[in-house]
Amino acid sequence: MNDEPILIHSYSRREAIADGVLIDVSDTAREAGFQYPVAITATAWARCVEVPASVPWQDEAGRLWDVLTMLGHAVRRSSYPNDRVQFDVLVQNDREGTTPIRLCAVCGPDDDLSPCLTIMLPGED
Repeated sequence: MNDEPILIHSYSRREAIADGVLIDVSDTAREAGFQYPVAITATAWARCVEVPASVPWQDEAGRLWDVLTMLGHAVRRSSYPNDRVQFDVLVQNDREGTTPIRLCAVCGPDDDLSPCLTIMLPGED
């Protein structure tokens, strides 16, 4: 009897990006100083980057830059070795003011096993 595990199904990062489960933000992340490819989950995007109609003075580019800036600070403050950091982003989704949203970033293997970062809400992994 063979005790090796059998792979039943795999879901690649490329497929998750094509399906819209992950949103590739690598170009902006490179501008912000990140060396690895970066993606954000659609759920985290909706909570922190997508601009609600109630705050028309904001834009997605600025909100994404805020997420990446706070991630950069969290990475620099983290102790190594560590493949995961948590950080907060202040998000304004209405006229009442800002709300801190907790995010998590995980460094793991991309489809070709090179390092990549994924930004998500805690518990999404």
